[in-house]
Amino acid sequence: MTKKKKTTSFKTYIKWFWGVVLGGFGAVLLLFFLASVGVFGTLPTFEELENPQTNLATEVISADGKTIGKYATENRTPINYKELPQNIVDALIATEDERFYEHSGIDFRGTARAILKPGSGGASTITQQLAKNLFTKRASSNIFKRVLQKAKEWIVAIKLERQYTKQEIIAMYLNTQDFIFNAVGIRSAARIYFGKEAKDLDLQESAILVAMLKNPRQYNPNRSISKKKSFLRRNVVFAQMHKNNLITSKEKDSLQQLPLKINYTPESHSDGYATYFRMYLQKYLRKWVQNNPKPNGEQYNIFRDGLKIYVTIDSRMQKYAEEAVQEHMANLQSYFFKEQAKNKTAPFYDLKKEQINNIYQRAKKNSVRYKRLKNAGKSEKEIENIFKTKVQMRVFSWKGDKDTLLTPYDSIKYYKHFLRSGLLSIAPQSGHIKAWVGGIDNKHFKYDAVAQQSRQVGSTFKPFVYATAINQLKLSPCDTYPNTPYTIPKGKYGIKEEWTPKNSNDQYGGMLSLKDGLAGSVNTMSARLVDMVSPVNVVRLAKSAGIESDIMANPSIALGAVDLSLIEMVGAYATFANKGLRVEPMILTRIEDKNGTVLQEFIPKTKEVLSEESAYVVLDLLKGVTQSGSGVRLRLPWKKADYITGHPYKFTNPIAGKTGTTQNQSDGWFMGIVPNLATGVWTGGEDRATHFAGITKGQGATMALPTWALFMQKCYADTSLRISQEDFEKPELLTINIDCGDKKPEEDENKIIIPEEDTDF
Repeated sequence: MTKKKKTTSFKTYIKWFWGVVLGGFGAVLLLFFLASVGVFGTLPTFEELENPQTNLATEVISADGKTIGKYATENRTPINYKELPQNIVDALIATEDERFYEHSGIDFRGTARAILKPGSGGASTITQQLAKNLFTKRASSNIFKRVLQKAKEWIVAIKLERQYTKQEIIAMYLNTQDFIFNAVGIRSAARIYFGKEAKDLDLQESAILVAMLKNPRQYNPNRSISKKKSFLRRNVVFAQMHKNNLITSKEKDSLQQLPLKINYTPESHSDGYATYFRMYLQKYLRKWVQNNPKPNGEQYNIFRDGLKIYVTIDSRMQKYAEEAVQEHMANLQSYFFKEQAKNKTAPFYDLKKEQINNIYQRAKKNSVRYKRLKNAGKSEKEIENIFKTKVQMRVFSWKGDKDTLLTPYDSIKYYKHFLRSGLLSIAPQSGHIKAWVGGIDNKHFKYDAVAQQSRQVGSTFKPFVYATAINQLKLSPCDTYPNTPYTIPKGKYGIKEEWTPKNSNDQYGGMLSLKDGLAGSVNTMSARLVDMVSPVNVVRLAKSAGIESDIMANPSIALGAVDLSLIEMVGAYATFANKGLRVEPMILTRIEDKNGTVLQEFIPKTKEVLSEESAYVVLDLLKGVTQSGSGVRLRLPWKKADYITGHPYKFTNPIAGKTGTTQNQSDGWFMGIVPNLATGVWTGGEDRATHFAGITKGQGATMALPTWALFMQKCYADTSLRISQEDFEKPELLTINIDCGDKKPEEDENKIIIPEEDTDF
C-alpha cells in the first residue's frame, strides 16, 4: 500500500510539472497570438512597416553638395547601409547583439540567460530595439504592461525581419537612435559630435557612438559629468570587438589607451554657416508649402517630412564670406570702442538725452525679455524695475561669448555699441546667390542686413544715374563737363526749393570727365546728369534693374538719398555684369521629397534693362573707381597693409566697384563686380546715430571695402571656385568711346590720397 501511494504521488508531480510547462508554453503562445491580432493594442500594418512614420529633418543642401542646415522637430536625416562605415557595424553587433546574423528577430538564448541570470545582459536584439523605436512606447513601470509590450516588440521584430534585410535593419536602427544634443540618427550624431559624415567615422569615433546607445545621456562624451563613463563604456565596446575577433588584442589595448576626443559641432538655427540665409529660406518655405500640397491634399511639414532643399549658396564661398565679415568687423570694432571711450553720449552722436532714452525704450519693448514679462502679466512699473536690476547673463564679444552681471538696460546699451555688417554675393549670369551674411552673429543679432533691412545707399546709387544718361543719351566716359555748382530750380520735378548740392570740401574748377566724376563721386556731376535725363527715368531704370522699394523721383536720388536693401542693390549691380540683362536673384534650384521625387525646379526670370553697350560702358566707369577713385586701395601694390584689416590687397585684375557713405557716416557701402561675381557689403550701427565721428574711418572705403577685399582674396585663393580675374567681355560693336587715357595707380604709396565720399544731400 505504501509503495503504491508513493508511485501515485510521483506520477502526480510529473503531471503537474508537464501541466505547468505546457500550460506556461500555451499561455505564452496565447499571449503572442492575442498580441498579434491586436487585442493588446494595434500593431503596425504592412504599409506602416514599409513606410514607418518617423520625423525626418528637412535638409538644406548647398550648390556644392554640402548640408548647410536643417529644419527639424527631430534633427534626423536617414542614410542607407552603404553610407555606414564597416567599423560602426562591427562595433554595434559586437556590443549590442552578437548573434544578430543568426536569429530571426528574437535571441532565445539571450532571453533565457537574462531570465535565469539577471544582470548578465539585455535580452533585446537590435531588431527588437528597432521595433521599440519605431512602433512601441517606452516600457511601463507596471510588470503586466511591460510583458505585453515585450510581446508586441517580439511580434513587430519578427515582422521586421521578414520585411527587411539585416543590413536595412542595422541602418534603420542607427537612423532612429537619439544621441541627444539635437542629434537624432547616426548621420546627425556624426556631424554634431565629430563634424563629419557618418561614412568618414574612424573606429574610435564609432565606438564612442555605439557606447552611447546604452544610455546617450549617461555615456555622453560632451557632458563633463559623464566623460569618464563615456570613456569606460567606449573601452567596453573595444573589449567586445576583441571578444568577437574583430580586432586583435594589441589593437584593443592600443585603442583603449586613446583619450576621449570629439569635435562638437552643434546644429541649431543659430549655429553653423548661413544662419541668416536659413532664416530667410524658412519663411519662404512656409509660404511654398501652402501653395504646393501633397498628392493627397495635405500640406508638407518642413520640420517632419524630410524634404531636400537644394539652394544656390556655395558652402565654400559662404564660409569665406563669414570669415571676411568677422575678421574685418572685429578689427573695425576695436577702433570704434576706442573712439566711443571719449564720447559722453556713447554710442550715439548728435542726440539729446531724451532722444537717447527713447531709443532705449524702443529697444526694451522690442526685447524678448519685455514680451515675456508682459505676457506674464507684469505691470510697466514692475518691468521697469526688472530692467534696472542686475542679473547674470551671457553676452556677445569678438573674443567669444562671456558671462557677466548687467542690468537689462546696460545690456541694451552694450549691444548698441556694436557695428553691424552684411554681405551678399550673386553670380550675375545665373542670378544664383552664392553667399549671404546677414549680420555679425545670428545668436545675438537677429536682424538680417541683407533682405530685412533698408538703409540709405549714398553714392552707390550714382551708377544708376550714369547708366540712365549713357543708355538714353549715349554719353561717353570721356565726355567732360564743368566742375561748377549746379542748381536745379524750385518747382522743377516738384521740389519746393532750389537744390544746389556741394562737393566735398567745396572743391570746384576745371572740366571733369564722366569717368573722373564717378571715380571721385563728384556731386555736381551727378546733379547735372540727373537733370539731363530727369529723375523719373533714373527711377525707371533702377526699378527695371530690380529695385523694388519705393523711390521718390526727385533730384536728391542722384546722391543716394534713398533707403534700399542690400539684396536689391547687389541684384541691380549684377545687371551691369550680365550685359544689361537682369536675372532675378535666386536662392533655390529644386525641392525634393524624402524619396527623391522632384517637387519643383526653379527657373531664373530674366529681363533686358539696358543695352549691352551701355552696360559695358557703365562697367568701364566703375573700373575707374578702383583705378583712381575711392576704391583705389584695392589695386595699389602697397608694401604697407590696410591700417584697419592689417592686410595688403594688391588686386591686379579688373574690378568694377563703387563706395558709398551716407550723411554723418551712418552707413558705409562697397559694391564690387568681377565678370562672374557681384558682391555688396554694408556696414553701420543699428541706429543711424551710431557712427564714427570722422569720414576717415567712417567712409565706405574703410567700413565696407575691406570686407569685400578679404572675401575676394579667399575666393581667388580657392581655385576650385573659378572666380574670374579676366576683364569684362567687350561688345563686338562698341560705338561709344571709352579710351580716356585712364590713370594708373601710383606706385609710391606716399603720393596716394584716398578720395573721401561726398555725404551732403
